Amino acid sequence: MSGKYLLDTNIIIALFGDEAVVKNNLAQANEVFIPSVVIGELCYGARKSGRTEANLAKIDELVSNSAVLECDAETARQYGEVKNKLRLKGRPLPENDVWIAALALQYGLILVTRDAHFQEVENLQTVAW
Repeated sequence: MSGKYLLDTNIIIALFGDEAVVKNNLAQANEVFIPSVVIGELCYGARKSGRTEANLAKIDELVSNSAVLECDAETARQYGEVKNKLRLKGRPLPENDVWIAALALQYGLILVTRDAHFQEVENLQTVAW
């Protein structure tokens, strides 16, 4: 299962939940990246939770041990193209997911997600763990 992967929020939540399948697949991956957008979604979820400080600490530990990809001008170009193609198809995605897809396309990464709607994005490779 070698390859370069970008992790969606639901995969990190599964990792935090100690899911064996996610842990095993991550152990076999060549390179793993986390979008900065996902960090934002995780922080929002932590702030809504009943265990805010503990959850924020988990996120901080993840960030310190991970390669985080940030959005830049090229990501924005990819975003515009992806969002327009989805508009033409009449298949919009949540805004954050368009940014995540744009990052995966920009860097040629396989998006690890459990959200089927990412299959609407042309040329985006996805896998579900």
